[in-house]
Amino acid sequence: MPSLLEALERKYFAECEFENAHEPELHKRADLPNDFTVTKCGGRMEFSIFIPRLSPLTSVPALLVLNDCDIDSAGDFESIREKCQRVRELDLAQNKLSDWQEVFNILKHMPRIEFLNLSKNQLGSPLRPLAEAPAINLKSLVLNGTYLDWQCVDTLLQNLPVLQELHLSLNNYTNVLIDAEEAERRLQEEDGVAGSQCDCQKEERRITKAHPALKTLHFTGNPIEHWQEICRLGRIFPNLEALVLADCPIRSLQAEESRECDSHKYFPSLKLLNLSSAQLNCWSAIDELAKFQQLQNLRVKHWPLWESLECTEHERRQLLIARLPNVEMLNGGGKIGTDERIDAERAFVRHYMDKPEAERPARYEELLQVHGKLDPLVDVSLKPDKRIKVIFNYGEMRESRFVDIYLTVNDLKAKLEKLVNLPPNKMRLFYLDQDYKEFGPEEMRFPNKKLYSYNIQSGDEIIIDAKK
Repeated sequence: MPSLLEALERKYFAECEFENAHEPELHKRADLPNDFTVTKCGGRMEFSIFIPRLSPLTSVPALLVLNDCDIDSAGDFESIREKCQRVRELDLAQNKLSDWQEVFNILKHMPRIEFLNLSKNQLGSPLRPLAEAPAINLKSLVLNGTYLDWQCVDTLLQNLPVLQELHLSLNNYTNVLIDAEEAERRLQEEDGVAGSQCDCQKEERRITKAHPALKTLHFTGNPIEHWQEICRLGRIFPNLEALVLADCPIRSLQAEESRECDSHKYFPSLKLLNLSSAQLNCWSAIDELAKFQQLQNLRVKHWPLWESLECTEHERRQLLIARLPNVEMLNGGGKIGTDERIDAERAFVRHYMDKPEAERPARYEELLQVHGKLDPLVDVSLKPDKRIKVIFNYGEMRESRFVDIYLTVNDLKAKLEKLVNLPPNKMRLFYLDQDYKEFGPEEMRFPNKKLYSYNIQSGDEIIIDAKK
């Protein structure tokens, strides 16, 4: 398998051969510009314009992409230092790297590197503490699909003091087995006896120092269900500003341990939170999110709660905005404006004012103080009737029947089969508007067109004719 050095030489330093050796003799004339040459060709002189060749690369670009190259080692470090002196971003995803010491040596010999992607490398082996941590300026590290154990993650964090962004997605974590030293000591003082689940994991969990430099954590697709595990992430990274937990089957935003009832306090700086596809099915989860004072950008798509609500997507958005006074962007939409927030809060008050008092959330009383008691809106439905009475004509038969206007023409033919004893493929339908009979009937030729699209009304006629 190739080394990193061999892979980048193949990609960026392939041998360049000049092809001028077998070309006709070239002469320069003083009366011509520098980019013109003259070729002797028998008794004739031909003019040519030359575009000079680029000189061979002496170093690779600032963004070095060598993913899926089967790289298993670094190669000669001095050559790497010489050729990669400009590299700031290095993508080594889907390779065969397995030795962490080799990775740190690569970083040591690329002094300007700030971003490193090691996703889907075979780095599951334990990482030994480094005798002397190299001066590394790495700010972003991607470790998706590496299945690193938490002891290895902790050792990495201690050796990367300026790391600001970490990706630990798709690593099959069901627990967070590291915790901050000071936080753990404080919790033990408050509650010396933890639940049975914590007792069995206490020996496995590693107490470590917090990593205050980290601002962004991507944790997508890990099968964690319990919020107290996420609280540990907040204690390890106390200055988190962005936390992505998409596709994590979290079932509650309240920690099961009573000592962590105010779990939002572990995220004092959190501005962005992605909880899409969590297994949350009650409004109390949204009320917990309202306690995150700095939270501005929130994604909560694909919750079971939304499937159980009998309201439109617009009404659901209004209920969410009203419950989340600090959130400025919701589910990736534009910034929530003042008018939209006021409309949402007033809709929220109207939604709950006829509900029993026991069903009203605390937010209702807060908004009632702001907007006062509101008159209910007049319910004006602009939707067409779903069922209308249509007259069917077939030969001598004339019969009125109720019809669902959301049926397609094909669906209607299937329902008329028993009435007129004609198979649908032998049937032609014509629509006759009662107000425009002078224009004659219109054939209903499109099988998948729905009846309402003909603007059909009660009292209109449909003529059935047999195909010949």
